[in-house]
Amino acid sequence: MINTDSPRAAAPTFWFVAGEASGDARAAEVMRAMRELCPDVVFMGSGGPKMHSLAGGAFDDWIARAAVLGLWDVLKNYAYFRGKFDAMLRSIIREKPDAVVLVDYPGFNLRMARALRSQGYHGKILYYISPQVWAWNRGRIPKMAKLLDLMICVFPFEAAMYEASGLHTIFVGHPLLEALRNETSPLPREDGLVGLFPGSREREVRRIFPVMVEAARGLSQQMPHLRFEAAAASQSHVPRLRAMAGDAPITITTGRAHDLMQRATVGVVCSGTATLEAAFFGLPYCLVYKIAWLTFEVGRHVVDLKCLGIINVLENYRVNPPSDPRRPASEAPRVVKEFIQRGATPEAISAEVSRLLADAQSRAALATRLQALVSDLHAEGASHRAAAALLRSVHSPKDSA
Repeated sequence: MINTDSPRAAAPTFWFVAGEASGDARAAEVMRAMRELCPDVVFMGSGGPKMHSLAGGAFDDWIARAAVLGLWDVLKNYAYFRGKFDAMLRSIIREKPDAVVLVDYPGFNLRMARALRSQGYHGKILYYISPQVWAWNRGRIPKMAKLLDLMICVFPFEAAMYEASGLHTIFVGHPLLEALRNETSPLPREDGLVGLFPGSREREVRRIFPVMVEAARGLSQQMPHLRFEAAAASQSHVPRLRAMAGDAPITITTGRAHDLMQRATVGVVCSGTATLEAAFFGLPYCLVYKIAWLTFEVGRHVVDLKCLGIINVLENYRVNPPSDPRRPASEAPRVVKEFIQRGATPEAISAEVSRLLADAQSRAALATRLQALVSDLHAEGASHRAAAALLRSVHSPKDSA
């Protein structure tokens, strides 16, 4: 239990801000662990349904509107986000929580950190699940060091980058993988089953799933014995996926993505959290991603990254440790094949799936490599380590969070 000798320690108040479903899940895990360590802790803020169930009260469940994808979507919803931002800023200044915990979602949260400092907020500003500035703008790290009191990282290579700028940083391990341990199954993989994972955001699904469908059509013509199963992120996605699949031989399921990752022989996975989940379960897969043209063109000029999938990023930094956070790591061999934007064609995806299906030795080697990289993320106890760090921050001096 956290020491509660002082009046302030008896009921520390944390204002959480998360803007996506993954942030809602990770924040809820940490909030639950914080409550175990300090039963009187008070939660406020904005997030999703999992966070709301723990915080209760006037906690703002805004995930359905907040989880937009890309520059174009943000521009279309600018008035909404501007209003939310201003209202949230006023509420934090009025309520004066002991700490504000910003969960991923960097476009919104880093602006919030800057606004809070400019408005004279004197509490701690803590960041959980560090934004991937190592990909899109390392030059922002020194600026972040002036705004934040603590950075909590979930990938091991990130800590050195932030610490080099004087920002107190802790690597706690990846809580997503900790949560997945309870979902492992002893069942063997099913021969000829190809798992399709088109993503959770509606716009992702609209761009990516049709390519997966065409790849499945082509593969089915070549190998009629194959079976295809697509994991819908929610029940509301099922009718849309079925309509896009048409007469293609694809079964649509919901709520069984992790089960499918363990049953399938090969997977085709949308870039994002699902790629790390698939790696945890040892699923040999290829990565697919397509976004709006404008977002992609802007991103090409600002993203400093040799690969997109987090598994490939982990391999890149394993081979090229970031001793100098200003120097981009050189390209490392890809662990999984990536098919991005114009390269995400049915023909390219079909060829890679065919290769993996035909070569059991390559599948086994890939599964072993994936799980080895995942083991470096030290999942066990990640949420409790993060919770303890957040609680300690409000009991430490301003310069030693």
